[in-house]
Amino acid sequence: MNPAISIALLLSVLQVSRGQKVTSLTACLVNQNLRLDCRHENNTKDNSIQHEFSLTREKRKHVLSGTLGIPEHTYRSRVTLSNQPYIKVLTLANFTTKDEGDYFCELRVSGANPISSNKSISVYRDKLVKCGGISLLVQNTSWMLMLLLSLSLLQALDFISL
Repeated sequence: MNPAISIALLLSVLQVSRGQKVTSLTACLVNQNLRLDCRHENNTKDNSIQHEFSLTREKRKHVLSGTLGIPEHTYRSRVTLSNQPYIKVLTLANFTTKDEGDYFCELRVSGANPISSNKSISVYRDKLVKCGGISLLVQNTSWMLMLLLSLSLLQALDFISL
């Protein structure tokens, strides 16, 4: 086989395998609705990334939305999905304690050798934070960065002097 073809094939496989990695999955409440943010890399040149949001409760998997599995009828009317290049946002309306469990976001690049990546998060109603700028910042920011941001804010408000 021509070495140039081998290298090109290897690079395309590496690009596809890297192009669908789930980087984070966070959960928060917007009014009475659960919001799941599935952030991911997107280095593919086409829309070959398939996705699935699911809930595992009492050792049973429930597909909420996606292109990998068939969403369950009981969730179809309660789920909305926003699909952007680097984030998929699922909103589950009227979230109750019956909806508590382990939520999964799975991405898969279709092709001869499908490659998948997923993240999970345990969601309990009494432990959820409200969605908003500060709560999402706390969920997705390291404690050191939060400390640095807090110090400058406190200094600006004259609570401390450095």
